[in-house]
Amino acid sequence: MEIRVQSIKFNADQKLLDFVEKKFSRLEKFYDAVTSVDVALSLLPDHDNKSVKVQVSIPGNTIVVEKNAKTFEDAVVDCADILKEKLVKVKEKKAE
Repeated sequence: MEIRVQSIKFNADQKLLDFVEKKFSRLEKFYDAVTSVDVALSLLPDHDNKSVKVQVSIPGNTIVVEKNAKTFEDAVVDCADILKEKLVKVKEKKAE
């Protein structure tokens, strides 16, 4: 599984990149057919100004989740939790 992280209009530090990689590398546990994860980190003008958009590619489908929060870490955790649930649902459907 390939994880690509893109920081838009700012340079993400290594600590943040490592955190993102660690969180999304766990998705394989919930659905082992994940082929790639694309993460876009960007800054917004509003109060919750950190945006994380994640595209998870699985055979025949792409799951997209986007979250805004005060910190990138919070948004990454929210995205990871939602993706976990979605991947479990996909896996269960496939097992039927």
